[in-house]
Amino acid sequence: MAGARRIVVKVGSSSLTTAAGGLDADRVDALVDVLAGARDSEREIVLVSSGAIAAGLAPLGLERRPRDLARQQAAASVGQGLLIARYTASFARYGVRVGQVLMTSYDTSRRTHYRNAYRTLEQLLRMGALPVVNENDTVATDEIRFGDNDRLAALAAHLVRADLLVLLSDVDGLYDGDPSTPGTSRVGEVHGPEDLAGITIGAAGRAGVGTGGMVTKVEAARIATGAGVPVVLTSASRAADALAGRDTGTYFHPTGRRSRGRLLWLAHASAPRGALTLDDGAVRAVVERHTSLLAAGIAAVEGEFAAGDPVELRDTRGRAVARGLVNFDAKELPQLLGRSTRDLARELGPAYEREVVHKDDLVVLQR
Repeated sequence: MAGARRIVVKVGSSSLTTAAGGLDADRVDALVDVLAGARDSEREIVLVSSGAIAAGLAPLGLERRPRDLARQQAAASVGQGLLIARYTASFARYGVRVGQVLMTSYDTSRRTHYRNAYRTLEQLLRMGALPVVNENDTVATDEIRFGDNDRLAALAAHLVRADLLVLLSDVDGLYDGDPSTPGTSRVGEVHGPEDLAGITIGAAGRAGVGTGGMVTKVEAARIATGAGVPVVLTSASRAADALAGRDTGTYFHPTGRRSRGRLLWLAHASAPRGALTLDDGAVRAVVERHTSLLAAGIAAVEGEFAAGDPVELRDTRGRAVARGLVNFDAKELPQLLGRSTRDLARELGPAYEREVVHKDDLVVLQR
């Protein structure tokens, strides 16, 4: 932990705002004090910050986080400006520039968009700025219910090739029960799923300004560690200890290797717009041989989607075996099913002599 050179730090709404909504300047400044102090010539930090919707509640006269999408987006519109302005002013005390980066799963599951997101973050870091990443909640739809930015932080850690992900909460780690119950204890290390067996993981806290909770943080840790990035989960008040490598919170050991980044987003951040049912031969080709999906191996089409949308690939029993970006609209596919690309090109033209899902735009979910 102490030797990590590029660190992604995620902070939740409850650590930045009051329960009634609105930013708590003292809490923001306290976090900035720690982050600014941890940066040096050899250490870079990317901050993934929740709080836009929560920050917009009080200015709009909302007593609690609204449930309807339109008012959530309105609160995010007001709050995002307040949030980045607060960070800009607070980091300015240390001469640190910040750059706002608003992201959605659409921006990062597409090949060109993914490269653009990576280049932006990389350039900000090279120029000495501290990126402040948040979801684009103002225009997002199902992204707003994405897990309080915990999953976004895990994916961003992989995107920027971070050495460490620090998840800051209002609880100082993962406990083997309700932390308020006598007799429960903090889990110091997690080596894999087996260490979590029998542990009851709680949902969002009582403050009501965020959407996460320990469930989303453990899921984020699973995604990050599965991609080779270690994770520390602790409270915002222990952030300095985490960044200094001192014993605090819960340490999740890496369980996998770093993989092709964009496919991690496709697997964990995209929302399928439809589904393709594959015959047994196509399932084997996609899952075992990692080939592209051709029209000849598709038995059925479900949903309404356009070329470039993510779709689920299912076997004949309805199990999702893969996910990919489709090259045809849903209305085009029925006439292509079960036919070879050569026949399609001869009858419909060269534009149809291509894969339905290219192997570079496909990720296997089950083996």
